[in-house]
Amino acid sequence: AGATMTFSAQKCGVCFQPPSIILIYKDNNQDKTRQRIMPIRNFSTFSDCSRAAEELKNNPRHKAYLEGVSPRQLQKLYSLLRGHLEGQSLAESLQKFQQEETVDPEEDMNKLDDKELAKRKSIMDELFEKNRKKKDDPDFVYNVEVEFPQDEQLESCGWDIESDEEI
Repeated sequence: AGATMTFSAQKCGVCFQPPSIILIYKDNNQDKTRQRIMPIRNFSTFSDCSRAAEELKNNPRHKAYLEGVSPRQLQKLYSLLRGHLEGQSLAESLQKFQQEETVDPEEDMNKLDDKELAKRKSIMDELFEKNRKKKDDPDFVYNVEVEFPQDEQLESCGWDIESDEEI
């Protein structure tokens, strides 16, 4: 049995001509930085970017290399490629992706179907992980205590008011 190969993804990008995903990764066994080009076949303006990203991530030939790349990042690269195929500029494609990948705080999520709701949750989870402070972060502070000003007038809310009504 051979030693298992371990790779650390450094950068991931998309090439429009020929259509491919390019991964810059570090081969931890040899301590070398390498580039892997993964051609994109059978992808059109009608293709589902999340499905294409999932298929690439689960492809046995690329799986070990893409372990450190989030499905959302691959989905973004596919979305940029689809925008290119539709004739959009890179800036237009990025703006469109940004709009689709932003959660509107005013949006009523009760009205979304399961697929759209799962997408919003995934976006929020990724944003949470990105902003979360971990123990090994340099600016991590344990047990933060915040004093809130007491001299300001507190706003009351409709549901704050006690009532004898039964629910």
